[in-house]
Amino acid sequence: MSPFDYLKAINSTKKDIFESEKDYSPFMINRGLSYFPDTVLFANEMNKYHHIDHRLQFDFLINIIRKRNRFSKWNKKIKLSDLDAVKSYYGYSSEKARDVLPLLSKEQLKIIKESINYGGVQ
Repeated sequence: MSPFDYLKAINSTKKDIFESEKDYSPFMINRGLSYFPDTVLFANEMNKYHHIDHRLQFDFLINIIRKRNRFSKWNKKIKLSDLDAVKSYYGYSSEKARDVLPLLSKEQLKIIKESINYGGVQ
């Protein structure tokens, strides 16, 4: 079972698919529910009571959240090569480079990477 199966059961199918404590990941389930305004408070509540059994957490969420199709793209980690290129080109810190990176287009990133390429084996 993946966390996405549990999220589908909680959000839309409402079927009890809980198999074992080992398969259920409260962090991933709460993260998936935190993307929506109508479920974020329930996810926060489960974060506060992280010490209770996984079965109880699943039962709470499956019974309290209304049935609805919910889908969102999960945030993905920024490529380190892009971040390092911006850091060395502008002399920025990691935090400032993360702030600037979304502002740059793919062509600009390509130009930056070409300008800091010093040669050698990669």
